[in-house]
Order: sequence, then C-alpha cells, then structure tokens
Amino acid sequence: MPTPRRTFVAAAALLAAGFSATAAMASGNAWPAAKPITLIVPFSAGGNVDTTARLIGQKLGERLHQSVVIDNVPGAGGVLGVSKAVKAPADGYTLLMGFDGPISIAQLVNSAVKYDAEKDLIPVGLTTIAPVVAVARPGLPAHNLNELIALARSKPGSLTYATSGVGTMLHLAMEMLQERAKIKLVHVPYRGGAQITSDVMGGQVDIGMLTTVSAVPMVQQKKLEGLGVTSARRIDAIPNVPTFGETAELKGFDLNTWTGLFVPAKTPQAVVIRLATELDAVLKLPEVKKRLEDGGATPGSGTQASFVQFLKKEKAGYAQIVKSAHIQAE
Repeated sequence: MPTPRRTFVAAAALLAAGFSATAAMASGNAWPAAKPITLIVPFSAGGNVDTTARLIGQKLGERLHQSVVIDNVPGAGGVLGVSKAVKAPADGYTLLMGFDGPISIAQLVNSAVKYDAEKDLIPVGLTTIAPVVAVARPGLPAHNLNELIALARSKPGSLTYATSGVGTMLHLAMEMLQERAKIKLVHVPYRGGAQITSDVMGGQVDIGMLTTVSAVPMVQQKKLEGLGVTSARRIDAIPNVPTFGETAELKGFDLNTWTGLFVPAKTPQAVVIRLATELDAVLKLPEVKKRLEDGGATPGSGTQASFVQFLKKEKAGYAQIVKSAHIQAE
C-alpha cells in the first residue's frame, strides 16, 4: 500500500537525485507544446491568491513561450478548486495555485473533503508568505490589540469578527488569539475579502481578518484601522501596525498565510523539474519581488524539497490549533 505522504516524498527524492531540467527534456518529452496552460485558482478574482497567480502565471508564460490561462474556481474555502485540480489530466497543462486552507487545513476540519493533498498533488514551489492583518471598524473603541482584549473581556461574546470561512488561516489566527488571551468573540464567516472589507467599513462586523493584499491599501488610506499583524515582524507596507507578538498575552505569536504552485500527481518528472526551475527564476525577478512586497508578502524561495518540508511543518502546526480550538466545519 502506498503511504499517505508518498507523493511529497517522491517529489523531494526527485530533486535530491540531481536530475537537470535540460537532461530530462532531452529524453524525448515534448512538453511544453504550443497550447495554453491552465492555472487553477481556488479563490475568487481579486483576492491575494488570484493576484499572486496572475502575476506568476504571466511571468511563467513568458518564460515558457506560451499562454497561461487563469481559471478561478471559488467555493468551499478553496476545496472546489483543489478538487478540480486533482482530477485534471496529469499532463503538465494544468497547474494549481494552492494555499494553506484547502491544501493543509481542509482535511483537518472537514470529513467531507475527499482528496488528500499529500497524495493527489505534487508541490512545485513556495510562491509567497504573508501575515494576516486584524482591522477594526470605524468607531470601535479599540485601537490596538491590548485595547481589543480589554474590550472583549468587558463584553464577552458581544464583539464579532469576520474571516473568509471556517477552518481558513484567518479563522485559525483569531482562534489562537482568543485562546491565548482567554477572550470570546463571535465568528462571522464570509466568502471573500471584498465582502469582509465592505462590512467592516460599514460597521456590520467589528473586526475583519484580512490578507495583506486586502488590508494594506485600506490601512494605508486610513479607511480601516490596523490592530495587528500575525507575523513575527512588522511589515514594511504598514510599519505602524504592531505585531500580535508585541501584546503580552500573545508573545511569540507567528502565523502566516502562504501560496504555492502544485500539479496533479503523476505529472511527468521532466515537467515538474522544468516548472520548479522556471518558478524559481520568476520569483527572483526584481519586478515580481517588488509587486509581491508592495502587497505585504514575502516572495517564496528555496528548492522543491524545502517546500515539501515546509508543508509538513505547517500542517503539523495547523493540526495543533484545530485540535485545541475544536474547529470543525459545519
């Protein structure tokens, strides 16, 4: 019987074996042919995953001399898009811009998820890492996390916070905050960042948990107030917003979202190696680095093997939070 981690381990072994993309392509594999590549984005247009995918897809297309078509498949916190990707032909013409929720968290919180990302996908490379930003509605009598915690303690169970869904990275971050600070807020799940931003600005919910792509412009324009970022360090795009870890109850807090490129299991080795090589080159382009960093993200780096290890470590951390907070999809 194959082990649940065979695909990830195989990907790591492939890199360690030292095959070169040039040698692999010389063996007779005709990929890439003159036909479009589809890049599945398991999120709606305009979000951080979509923005990253369009940038990476464009640059990959330029390097591969063919078009990359974006296929947005939102729904179920990204599960629908990943489900489509794992069922796609493993011929090198379907890619997936995966992210933490449907890749590493979904199976932990929802027994209805039928795919196993560790068996059904091959990781190509890490594309971005970015924190979550907690923002407050106009008029909320809390301007930082210390004040938010004090307010929540004075009104237990009355403050509301919005995320992009149960079991998402945004949800886990706030559950972790509540556990450490020993406070209770009411979770209001949404379908995307645009709706969260709109309702926080309109005062329908008190706090929004947003990715940097959604939060940074709002904070910079002073349309929303940043309460904190979940990374260990402040981010340059909004340097006045403190980290969660700067609050006494949250010392050491460090939780980030990520995106990464994947392909269906059994995709030819030569294709995987070529994609990993080209992705690494794309992420080193000055214009790509600048655009990602302007949005509050850190460009991915490292080898395909290091991405495999990153995924294992992240999933183990998510499992601890899910178990401690008793998170389950409804």
